[in-house]
Amino acid sequence: MAPRSDSAEGSSIKFSIRYLSCSSYKAIRLIICSMMLQYLFFMRFHYDFLTLLFVVIFAAIVLNFVNEQNRPLNSQNVADSLQKFNLKKTAIQKALDTLADSGKISFKEYGKQKIYLARQDQFDIPNSEELNHMKEENAKLQKQLEDQNRAISEVEGEIKSLQSNLTLEQIREKEAKLRNEVKEMEEKLAKLRGGVTLVRPEERKAIEKVYSEQISHWRKRKRIFKDLWDAITENSPKDLKEFKEELGIEYDEDVGVSLQSFSDLSQHSKKRTRGQ
Repeated sequence: MAPRSDSAEGSSIKFSIRYLSCSSYKAIRLIICSMMLQYLFFMRFHYDFLTLLFVVIFAAIVLNFVNEQNRPLNSQNVADSLQKFNLKKTAIQKALDTLADSGKISFKEYGKQKIYLARQDQFDIPNSEELNHMKEENAKLQKQLEDQNRAISEVEGEIKSLQSNLTLEQIREKEAKLRNEVKEMEEKLAKLRGGVTLVRPEERKAIEKVYSEQISHWRKRKRIFKDLWDAITENSPKDLKEFKEELGIEYDEDVGVSLQSFSDLSQHSKKRTRGQ
């Protein structure tokens, strides 16, 4: 019989051969050899040898995955997990059916859906003594893992603490900056002690005028807001405090600011100017 080329099969067996470099390489190699003999005997060279090799490797990958998972799987589960190898669902379904028909895996039908499972007779089931030993080893490993995680957390905490501290270069830069600030302040203080006027009278008067105007605007706007707020909330059934918080409104007192204190500051400045 002449070899047949099937484009659907050819497209479905495109996958990364790097999968065979995993830890289960020997197991996959034995599976491939065994399955190639079976396919050569039963399929009677229905495919050419290269296509047959891909089909066998493809089936071996699916079989190895089912055995590694060792839990109930459907074709969609297998397709999702092997998607990174570009294995299509239809081809995976064929491979699963072929493996089930050849007795490599077990399966059960639930309506239209098939559930596949690794054959349990291939696994060594530990006895109670071995199981207890495994539990003890697992407990020891868990304890070691907790100790390692705790040590890692401590080291990370020390690293963060060290990173938050200033380096020697940063300390020197900050020291130089502070020394310059101290020097500038001392020079200003020396001028003040010597009776030198740092601000000319005309500059002082201009600043006080701007300050007074801003205080007036503040007082005017505060009065406008109060009139509007009283008109809006006069017949409101809501609690005024909750209504204010709901609207995101803050009074001067809410942020620790007092118009009167700034106004008194302006009056004090005027009195001191007259006294001079």
